[in-house]
Amino acid sequence: MTRMTVALAADHAGFALKAHLVDWLSRRGIATADLGTDSEDAVDYPDFAGAVVDVLRNGDAACGVLICGSGIGMSIAANRHRGIRAALVFDADAAGLARRHNDANILVLPGRRMSENEAEACVEAFLAAAFEGGRHGRRLDKIAAGVA
Repeated sequence: MTRMTVALAADHAGFALKAHLVDWLSRRGIATADLGTDSEDAVDYPDFAGAVVDVLRNGDAACGVLICGSGIGMSIAANRHRGIRAALVFDADAAGLARRHNDANILVLPGRRMSENEAEACVEAFLAAAFEGGRHGRRLDKIAAGVA
């Protein structure tokens, strides 16, 4: 993995897993931008999805990781933004495919349905993969053309 900044954010249900991943990435020498939340007090996940989207758009991070209880809310909130391809995954194979085939720029994890080890494997696979282009690029062009 090359030196990059990864922006991470979570709602209250993903707080513990996010905190673990920030520490884990930092110990591996990967720069992080921790965009909250900072506790298990209830918050609204769209606010945190938007924070990661903003950091990606202004170029302060190469990619993002979002975590909520199921991952569904964060996925929906992030994918509302043009140019964002947030992929909810449950295993490392899917995380790698999200980058290689879909050029995902945000990895979404289900905080209540994934262990720390599983999350680490997903993040590692996501960061190690690169977009393959080719037929996958053609498909992404079609998706982008339909986005308002």
